[in-house]
Amino acid sequence: MTVTDALSDRRSCRSFTDQQLAHGLLDDLVDRARRTPTAGNCQGVEFLVLEGGGVADYWNVTLAADRRESFPWPGLLAAPALVVPWGMADRYLDRYAESNKARAGLGDSIGDWPVPYWLTDAAFAAMALQLLAVEAGLGCCFFGLFGHEQAVAERFEVPESARAVGTVAIGHPDPTRARDSGSVERGRRPLDEVLHRGGW
Repeated sequence: MTVTDALSDRRSCRSFTDQQLAHGLLDDLVDRARRTPTAGNCQGVEFLVLEGGGVADYWNVTLAADRRESFPWPGLLAAPALVVPWGMADRYLDRYAESNKARAGLGDSIGDWPVPYWLTDAAFAAMALQLLAVEAGLGCCFFGLFGHEQAVAERFEVPESARAVGTVAIGHPDPTRARDSGSVERGRRPLDEVLHRGGW
């Protein structure tokens, strides 16, 4: 499978079987996803990997039991694995305080960063993880934490300075329960609307 194939095949899978992932597969996917570029080679992306009871705990803090009855994608809750990439801002400050990066003026405070690259780099890793899951014949779905980031951080004892970009559900797709999002109907914008050659 090529990168083009993986991008073409990647869809947000919202219905999973309860089949567990092969032993060691998730660690292998994360190991490869962590090799995406990071600013200054900070390597400031870390991954909360949840399987088994950890998945149940995640849903307990992000989706109240009384809301599950009306949740539009109940098959998403069956995903056997969830991965939350976290950007570790402190690693970026430490790296940019080093002598060969200090001239950038980004090593003193998070507020010095006009773009929080710990989130950019975590998003790169999340995308790579999805493409690797597709390459492995699995389904995946990236979704936001929205107002639940703090609750997830507290439940799983994530360091205070870490920031999450979202969650990637990974597992075996269940075609019998597939349910598309209304977003699918939007289609893909044509290239000439998004490519601005030489200027906007």
